[in-house]
Amino acid sequence: MYFLFKVVSLLPLCVLQWIASWIALLLNSFNSSMKRVSSINLKLAYPELNIEQHQALLKKTLKNQCLTYVESIKIWGMPQKYNVGLIKNIFGEQYLTEALDSEKGTIVVLLHLGNWELVNVWLNQYTAPVIMYKPSKNKGIDRFMLEARQSTRAKLVPTDENGVRAIFKHLKQGGLTVILPDHLPKESGGIYADFFGQKALSTTLLSKLASKTQCNVIGISCLRNTDTHFDIHCTQLSENILSKDLPVSVNQLNQDVEAMINVAPEQYIWSYKRFRKVEGEDNIYYR
Repeated sequence: MYFLFKVVSLLPLCVLQWIASWIALLLNSFNSSMKRVSSINLKLAYPELNIEQHQALLKKTLKNQCLTYVESIKIWGMPQKYNVGLIKNIFGEQYLTEALDSEKGTIVVLLHLGNWELVNVWLNQYTAPVIMYKPSKNKGIDRFMLEARQSTRAKLVPTDENGVRAIFKHLKQGGLTVILPDHLPKESGGIYADFFGQKALSTTLLSKLASKTQCNVIGISCLRNTDTHFDIHCTQLSENILSKDLPVSVNQLNQDVEAMINVAPEQYIWSYKRFRKVEGEDNIYYR
């Protein structure tokens, strides 16, 4: 897989995007797992959509998810100069620069939205972040990703207690970390909180770090602008995330995450089983 990804990353971006578009058409034509899970999630998140609107959004999100995957391979295989050149516009950059200047430490809320790999590349122009990293089960893919992520100033730490301590120390020293809070945590690392109208198991790590350090918390997304360019969007998130009342913080974080997704819901990775743990519900994906 390592050498296959190396070769694939050398293909022109437009060719990779053309391939991704055809894959998306196939996935939409059949009852693929990606289509089925995405459809369930979209119905939960946007119950107000009629059948035609739902199908249109589903079709768009399947295409965007496929684009994200092939674009990520390209980004991992290319130098930083090329990757930064893909970014056309930057909105709200002052939120990042002001946070860094404050020296209070900064947590960047990054979602599986648009192309999050480009955000990591872009951030490395401003600072040297400490980021948790969970190895891929495929050794070849893992090697390919690690080489890309370690080619910048980012320091990768494991997703365990040692990694949490490293991030906490970095924040206390005024540093920056990136956390993706839209994953499904273990029961020990989450509480049930409102998310798109569901009482879903939600991570507490970000809230606990924010509460203990009273750092800056900003949201950053990299959204697809055209077929070959992306826009960076920086957002100042609510101070309620710093609350020492954990449910208040987690519920507020989920609200802010929803708002970030709603800017471009078609670019979110809806194929992830985010609602596998909903309070009082069986696993909805096995109904």
